[in-house]
Amino acid sequence: MKLARRRLIQLAASVAAAPAMPSIVRAQSYPSRPVRIIVGAVAGSAPDVIARLIGQRLSERLGQPFVVENREGGNGTLAGEVVARTPPDGYVLLLISASYTIDPNVIDSPNFNFRRDIAPIANAVILPAVITVNPGLPAKTLPELIAYAKANPDKVNIGAPGIGSPQYIAGELFNMMAGVRLSMISYRGGPPAVTDAIGGQIQGMIGTVLLLIDHVRSGGLRALAVTSAARSGLMPDVPTVAEFVPGFDANQWIGIGAPANTPPDIVTKLNAEVNVALADPEIKKRISGLGGMTLPGTPADFTNFMDSELEKWAKVVRYAKAQTK
Repeated sequence: MKLARRRLIQLAASVAAAPAMPSIVRAQSYPSRPVRIIVGAVAGSAPDVIARLIGQRLSERLGQPFVVENREGGNGTLAGEVVARTPPDGYVLLLISASYTIDPNVIDSPNFNFRRDIAPIANAVILPAVITVNPGLPAKTLPELIAYAKANPDKVNIGAPGIGSPQYIAGELFNMMAGVRLSMISYRGGPPAVTDAIGGQIQGMIGTVLLLIDHVRSGGLRALAVTSAARSGLMPDVPTVAEFVPGFDANQWIGIGAPANTPPDIVTKLNAEVNVALADPEIKKRISGLGGMTLPGTPADFTNFMDSELEKWAKVVRYAKAQTK
């Protein structure tokens, strides 16, 4: 009887453990072939560079190529659609950026729903922007810009990449939180806006630190504040917006996602490996050189972060549309 009872207990234990076995084996064997990382930005851009940095480290650690494919268009929605249509097996990943939490509020894309179609894996990098003005504008600090803008509503034109870009929407968040009315001017990319800001056709520009730092150093533009919660390592003497407008925080950020319903064991494995890559001193150095900061965390951390971003930008987009009426 004792032997029979012991055998029944062993049998029950093996049955209980059985469902976990396929996932353990799958996680151990993944990846067994090349993995694609789809990037909704042009080659050479900051998102593309970061995808290649992380992909290279994942290739070295996991023994399979992680190949970057650029599918720019639709402010990232084209890349998102490609990934959403692929099997959820971990072999096609999406480079996620802040635009994916802005797009649902400014672009109607019935073929792609970011929160429904993409499983968050890992946040990776924050890339702050910097608010700059032409030196001819009589505002040498951010408080002076706020005072000048309040005295001259709708007369301070600030350039930024397209309406759905993190830099453009950061300007609208600044309008909302600082109680000013800067006129945000949308450009097809950052460089044309830089040219007009330096030339005086517009009064300033909001762009990434990496894009604008040389123009600030040369005196072509004056940096007033960075948009991140912490100061930028490339511009340590430039204050944050939050030092004058408490609670302000607006950045380009970059992470990794996969098709919805990707097995949790693969998501967990990729998250751990991305975090290992972000801890690598060489990766940190390269990202710092881009004006960025690493942001490791769990898939749950990334999910909560994105949900808070979606909520924040929905409020800003509603506010911005109200201001244009």
